[in-house]
Amino acid sequence: MALYRDQGVVLRTHKLGEADRIITLFTAGHGRIRAVAKGIRRTKSRFGARLEPMSWVNGQFYEGRNLDIVTQVETAHRFEHLRTDPERLHRAAVMLESIEHTTQEGGPDRSIFNLLTGALRELDRTGNHSVLPAFVAKLLMLEGIQPQVDECVHCGRTEGITSINLHQGGVLCREHRSGQPISDEVRVALSLVFAGEVRKMLEQTDSRVADETELLAIQLLEQHLERRLKSAGVFRTAL
Repeated sequence: MALYRDQGVVLRTHKLGEADRIITLFTAGHGRIRAVAKGIRRTKSRFGARLEPMSWVNGQFYEGRNLDIVTQVETAHRFEHLRTDPERLHRAAVMLESIEHTTQEGGPDRSIFNLLTGALRELDRTGNHSVLPAFVAKLLMLEGIQPQVDECVHCGRTEGITSINLHQGGVLCREHRSGQPISDEVRVALSLVFAGEVRKMLEQTDSRVADETELLAIQLLEQHLERRLKSAGVFRTAL
């Protein structure tokens, strides 16, 4: 078996046998991987809380036929607030689930890794409600999806925009509306992200518009994935 080192963010864990766990990570150099952390559920485990979801770690792994094996792990970056603030926790959980469902095992993509770690750091630092919709919009772009948000994709009208539909390619006017409703404020926020003005979007979008943009972004991502995100249920309930 080949030994390798990589850094990654833990996306999910689940039990294996009496003492082990299977850890799903998105790594910088190997993409999404699954690895067994042996004995991690024992009280004297060397790994302990280092391999909980949302942990950003440096690890050493043995490459296995079906599952790799974690042999060494240390914390690469400590998120001080993600697990102690329920709102940040829920938003971070949506990011992790999004990455798990949009990536393939063994498909390295440094752009996605940088997007995930950058968004988690910003969310941990500020708690800004605009971080999640900005993350989703950038993720869709990396997936090759950039909806038209400046004019109706059917007739080119720039006024009276009322909805957005990924399958139609972007926003639609009142006459051709389909998909999800969209306000002008939310459309402007998404436009900033698609134009590469993420920092401007984070700084200028107020909390009300951020919450509306957040819910719409989740709906668009679910439309792309053709599945509901379990971790996003709290936002649908709240709104």
